[in-house]
Amino acid sequence: MKKVEAIIKPYRLERVKEAVTALGVFGMTVTEVKGYGRQKGHTEQYRGAEFQVDFIPKVKVEIVVADADANRVVDAIQKSAGSGAIGDGKIFVFAIENAVRIRTGETGESAL
Repeated sequence: MKKVEAIIKPYRLERVKEAVTALGVFGMTVTEVKGYGRQKGHTEQYRGAEFQVDFIPKVKVEIVVADADANRVVDAIQKSAGSGAIGDGKIFVFAIENAVRIRTGETGESAL
């Protein structure tokens, strides 16, 4: 099993959800996060004062899938979240040793 973790722009979340759901993947965890990479923040004005915003709001999407589905999920996220601009985000893929469905006790891929 693989865990696909993507940091994306918040307004791209619905497109990512639709793209992943179209693959038959229905479970995902979404967390609002803040961070920066090459974008390094930006300057904003509020009531005439200029200030630096170092951490930019993003969304972290976590999806655990079977090994065979991981590349398709990564491709779907990349296509649906990408705009070609700096700050589109990153995708990370981790190996998952085991999963357990608490309600039934199922383990491994059947727990997904």
